[in-house]
Amino acid sequence: DWMEENWDEELKDYVNELTAPVDTILLGRKLAEVFIPYWSSAALNPDNPEFNFAKKMNATPKIVFSRTLKNLDTDLPESKGANTRLAKKGFIEEITELKKQGRKTERDIILYGGAHFVSEVIKYGLIDEYHLFINPVALGSGLTIFQRLEKRLNLKLVYSRPFDCGIVAFHYQPE
Repeated sequence: DWMEENWDEELKDYVNELTAPVDTILLGRKLAEVFIPYWSSAALNPDNPEFNFAKKMNATPKIVFSRTLKNLDTDLPESKGANTRLAKKGFIEEITELKKQGRKTERDIILYGGAHFVSEVIKYGLIDEYHLFINPVALGSGLTIFQRLEKRLNLKLVYSRPFDCGIVAFHYQPE
């Protein structure tokens, strides 16, 4: 409930541009249980304003990282037809292998949380670029994607961009 959902067209266009070169989506289990059913459902309704984006999210290959899911057909039945598979290896090996393939195809991999999964990937230095969206809400507590860092992570700001809805996007690269 803390995310700004009143996105303006400029922010929607920005996210469309950001995801256009993506050919693989990495998801932690908790987010996958919400992400996959949401976009699968949205891709069925041509009257939905998110229909085109939903089709992209649904069609893009997704890899779910989970210690508890054993079979997507039974554990996450909404994943049928959503181009989704469970990771076969640990996230370090799987992501390293995907990044090598991505260099050959010049396509991007995007990682969506939750915080625990993302913080593990950050901890092992597997992220090449950070695209962070700051919502206009102060919580005072919550989960951080940097909770597992064991040493300092210096980031170089590539650019920042505010949007009329109050969200600010930041693009960083590790130094």
